[in-house]
Amino acid sequence: MSELKKHPYPQLNFEARPRHLGSIRGRLGQFVGGHFSSVNLSPLLFSHRLDDTEHVKLEVWSAPGRTKPTFDEAKRQKYKPAKKGEAFGPSWTNHWFKVALHIPKDWEGYERVQLEFDCSGEAMVYTTDGDPIHGLTGGWGTERRVEFIIPPTARKAGVAHYFIEASSNEMFGQNGMDPPDQNRYYWLNSCDLVVPNMEAWRLMWDFDHLHQLVDNLPDDCPMHMKAQWTANEIMNVFQTGDMESVKAARKTAEAILGEAWEDKVQKESESAGKQKGTLWGIGHCHIDTAWLWPFSVTQQKSARSWSTQCDLMDRYPEHRFSATQAQQFKWVEQLYPSLFARIKEKISEGTFQPVGATWVEMDCNMPSGEALVRQFLYGQKYYQSRFGITCKTFVLPDTFGYSSQLPQIARLAGCQNFFTQKLSWNNTNKFPNSTFNWVGLDSSQILTHMTPVDNYNSQCNLDDIRRAVTNHKNTEVTSQALLLFGNGDGGGGPTPPMLEKLRRIRATTKQHDVGGMLPALKMGGSFEQFFDSVREETINGGKLPNWRGELYAEFHRGTYTSHGSIKKGNRKSEILMREAEFAATAASLADPSYKYPKDRIDSAWEDLLLCQFHDVLPGSGIAMIYEDAEEKYAGIQKSIRAVLEEAYSALYKNSNPLEATTKVPSNSRVFAINTLHSYPRQEVVTVPLAGAAGLRSSCAQVSADGQKGYMLMDASGETVIGQPKGLYADVARVTVAESQPGVFVMTNDSLVMKIKDGRIASIYDKAADKELLPHGETAGMVIMEDNPNFWDAWDVDQFHLEKQTHLKFGNVRVLEGGPVRATIGASLRVGQSSMEVEISLDAVPASLKKDARSMIRFSAVVDWREKHKFLKFELPVDIQSDMATYDTQFGVVSRPTHRNTSWDAAKFEVCGHKFADYSEYGYGVAILNDCKYGYATEGNVMRLSLLRAPTQPDPETDMGSHAFSWAIYPHLGTFAESDVPQVSYAFNAPLHLRYTSSKTNELTASPLALSPPFRAPGTHNVFVETIKRGEDDKDTGKTTVVLRTFEQFGGHAKTMLKIYDLDVTKASLVNLLEEEIETLELLEVPDDRTGASGGGEETKAYGVKLSFRGFEVKTIKLTLASSKSKRSSGSDGWVKV
Repeated sequence: MSELKKHPYPQLNFEARPRHLGSIRGRLGQFVGGHFSSVNLSPLLFSHRLDDTEHVKLEVWSAPGRTKPTFDEAKRQKYKPAKKGEAFGPSWTNHWFKVALHIPKDWEGYERVQLEFDCSGEAMVYTTDGDPIHGLTGGWGTERRVEFIIPPTARKAGVAHYFIEASSNEMFGQNGMDPPDQNRYYWLNSCDLVVPNMEAWRLMWDFDHLHQLVDNLPDDCPMHMKAQWTANEIMNVFQTGDMESVKAARKTAEAILGEAWEDKVQKESESAGKQKGTLWGIGHCHIDTAWLWPFSVTQQKSARSWSTQCDLMDRYPEHRFSATQAQQFKWVEQLYPSLFARIKEKISEGTFQPVGATWVEMDCNMPSGEALVRQFLYGQKYYQSRFGITCKTFVLPDTFGYSSQLPQIARLAGCQNFFTQKLSWNNTNKFPNSTFNWVGLDSSQILTHMTPVDNYNSQCNLDDIRRAVTNHKNTEVTSQALLLFGNGDGGGGPTPPMLEKLRRIRATTKQHDVGGMLPALKMGGSFEQFFDSVREETINGGKLPNWRGELYAEFHRGTYTSHGSIKKGNRKSEILMREAEFAATAASLADPSYKYPKDRIDSAWEDLLLCQFHDVLPGSGIAMIYEDAEEKYAGIQKSIRAVLEEAYSALYKNSNPLEATTKVPSNSRVFAINTLHSYPRQEVVTVPLAGAAGLRSSCAQVSADGQKGYMLMDASGETVIGQPKGLYADVARVTVAESQPGVFVMTNDSLVMKIKDGRIASIYDKAADKELLPHGETAGMVIMEDNPNFWDAWDVDQFHLEKQTHLKFGNVRVLEGGPVRATIGASLRVGQSSMEVEISLDAVPASLKKDARSMIRFSAVVDWREKHKFLKFELPVDIQSDMATYDTQFGVVSRPTHRNTSWDAAKFEVCGHKFADYSEYGYGVAILNDCKYGYATEGNVMRLSLLRAPTQPDPETDMGSHAFSWAIYPHLGTFAESDVPQVSYAFNAPLHLRYTSSKTNELTASPLALSPPFRAPGTHNVFVETIKRGEDDKDTGKTTVVLRTFEQFGGHAKTMLKIYDLDVTKASLVNLLEEEIETLELLEVPDDRTGASGGGEETKAYGVKLSFRGFEVKTIKLTLASSKSKRSSGSDGWVKV
């Protein structure tokens, strides 16, 4: 008021002062860069720049080929002079630079001196002791980070020496989404010693903030108008080349940011944990473990990104950084130990936050239930062993859909919270919630947040900040949201400009003019604190809406099929790991000299889990990553088959594996091992006879060329041993004949299948008097045009169903005529591709269930050369149901066959595992497969997706040879009344054939090898999925066995888990990390197996009562008195072969 009294309101005014016109908004774009860069702020951003050899001496050594030498190796090499403007390459190569800096004495007084190193690609700065201290990213994209701050000690000394490893790849590989140019070279754009004018930079950040307020706040918002006026005034105050005007312009900005705002924000930042706000800013660096670059490059990306974040934490006390994927931490631990030690220090301080809980950010559609368990087990165990923490938040921002069993699996692995955002990409329906309780298949729930910011790599621009308010769908309950900021996908993480933006946002939101247009930003927090705050605000989630079932992603549906060989490698490896762990467990308990190969099993699991990363298993990366994945799958097969053979050799001491190249002695006898624990089987198996002519007499059928035989293998009793069985009167023959030209009929006791005019014209169930195919319709191969609108390898669009061609088999012929197996051969050509298919029907049913039908098996070998085509198998059926059932992790999921709503219509291609089933009251049909994941059931037409042919990012996706199998399995009753899950598992886990050539034809084996040690009799719906040794046995010296069981069909169950031939001292219910939940009552029960009291003395077994809710997973841990079998007391048993 005193100022007003001194200077009263003037009486006269002769100025023509208009209100700002719209052109002011355009003027704001002229302050930095652009056409006026010579006269605006840009020339003041740097005070000095030197690149002469007197001040910057540069030498280089290029590593040979694509090798990635260590620092110690690189340091020993002979370097040669280098200079700016030179090119280095080709793609993926690594080049080491020695940099010697001589800093002018008069630079000591400047606020900052930097080395600017722009190699066009990615780089890492090392000290001369080999400590990786800062990552760099060249080029001119938003991810550019080329400055390394010279420490004050080096500036004072006037000299500094560094090594820089520069890699010939950009942040996003070589050529973006297009196939990589393998001969690309990268220019060394700069290696300069520079002095940035930090006050000019701060003005640039001030002005950018005001400009964004103008662009993002509504025109009628007071802060919008005030920011526009202030930004314009800054331009008026600023004078070209005048540092005093820079100070005045920064003072002008305080009209928006507040007086002395920097001091206030800095003080607040120093106690960041006490900040209040609704938008929680947490730095993040999503690094795709492989995508447009191979695994080896990701190892470097992790170190570059995380070293930089450690530096930022020292400069910005409010900065909290989160990182996922235990695999990447392990790589850094192995390859960059000094950096890893620094990260551990930051973790102990709470500034560097490991989150996510899993080994990698895996695909969640295709991995088996047990593989998802191992993702959490290996991830959490790593975090516990290295950092002493168990992650409570499951973080998976970039995966293409989320299985309905994830809430249960995550909760059993110690996670209470889940964060993602990927469903914001949905291209049909907008997901209705931001914060909600996600309720899984078994009714387990997990508190879930899908950030309304709709990304995981925010650049901290105001449009993202605003979206946290305007896009939040649950503000009636909570307005809290997460902001994950930092360069992502290719790594990098937060940058100084991002943190500067957030500081200005924090200052602005404290001004009354904001009027609720921006959320209060909180720094210094963690994922766990965010979720705890939401939980408290919503009364433990009680106010939040629930979402039940899968989080189906309405995009990227093609990833269920792209790169079929990778899908096959995954399925085959998962099955092999299951079989090897059970065999190795049994061998370790039966034979004291056998040591459980925990290290080899762990190594194989880690490789398998790595290949389940969400751009590897889905088939959405460049070709290089599939070369790496195929190599890892081959390594798993070699290593784990050796584990399996060693275990079988210990369990079945005088036996050998029967393989195609095996030379078998003439007096040998063949037997089979049933790997499905307590599921009896009777199946036709193929036996190679080229080197085993002596086995012909045991075959019920021999091929026309005499190279293979067919045995009816009976493993139907209580033993896991299957033995050849003759074709008795209770088994009717299977026959096949060409009934008339071009018409082939294959029939057995239950089914008749007819091929006519190259299509399957009839599948008739004799016993039920039912034709499976609708009148006038046929089944067979179909090919569709596949030109998605976007994301070639990822997407398949609904319209692909509208342009299809039904293909016809040619050269149909009889290959095998029975009596135990009939086979029709057929050929198919389409475009440049060819396919050979064998269609088989066995004499016996697919299972031992009463009234079980046989399956019709299709085995295909395809030479695939098409582009942008989609090959499927199509089966129309005379069945009506609104829902189809699909195999998923630890259970099944039902999805609509109608398209009533947009939510239904969006599910035109879905993921399933070993089967899809379509049933009505009284009857149903399942399609089984051995390595495919894409299905579609539309109306009454079932389809199995076989091969795609996208060309981006891998132009040769799926080109070449493929071998896979599928089957049609009709059954009586609904799905819940069927044995489809067991039959599909048997389809994927064939009997293991071995032979013995002992003189007595007696097989020496432990009781544990002859009979399943664990059974849950009388319960159709409880499965024993996994049998393994305890995780901590090696460290504790204890002998424990872990069993993973689950309820398959969606109903309650009570069962007695019976344990045979083992001396059990304790039974515990444990979580997935094998931590005890409760001690279970261990009962001693009679051994009810046939022949168990062979000598008249009753033998004992143990029992544990278990109860299940629908789709519940239970993990049981048994502690044993010793590793010896109870019944045998160290002695082997015998079985006559």
